[in-house]
Amino acid sequence: MKFKKILIMGLPGSGKSYLSNLLAPMLKAIWLNADQVRKDANDWDFSPEGRIRQANRMKKLSEKAIQEGKHVIADFVCPTPKTREDYNPDYVVWMDTIEESRFDDTNKIFISPESYNTRVTTKNGEVWALRIADDIQEYTFDNKKPTAQMLGRWQPWHQGH
Repeated sequence: MKFKKILIMGLPGSGKSYLSNLLAPMLKAIWLNADQVRKDANDWDFSPEGRIRQANRMKKLSEKAIQEGKHVIADFVCPTPKTREDYNPDYVVWMDTIEESRFDDTNKIFISPESYNTRVTTKNGEVWALRIADDIQEYTFDNKKPTAQMLGRWQPWHQGH
């Protein structure tokens, strides 16, 4: 099985951490939260150089998790095409749930991605986490493990089941 580097990106306050927190256990993934990584490094520099250092830290930690045989979910702003290219994710989730964040400097440099696997436009994290987990597991499926197949149409559980 090929382990995936999953980027959940978007403006601050868009729901990246919320979605990551739901998705990580579904995929048995390591979750790298950008704020926690900054805190651990004691580096709150948001200058262009500080942002590059942070992106490199996230990339290095992600690659370490992949080498250890884990999926990794990195939730961070990743505001420009260059930062996304440098991070080089296997799967991109764009949290497009807000027009702007409370941080003017981030709003000014944020460029919406042209390429992504999933674009989340609502804050219904539970539904999105399930959809994304299914999508990722579809191409990391291990056919040697016991499986089950269900036939019929899918519908959400509701009272009466």
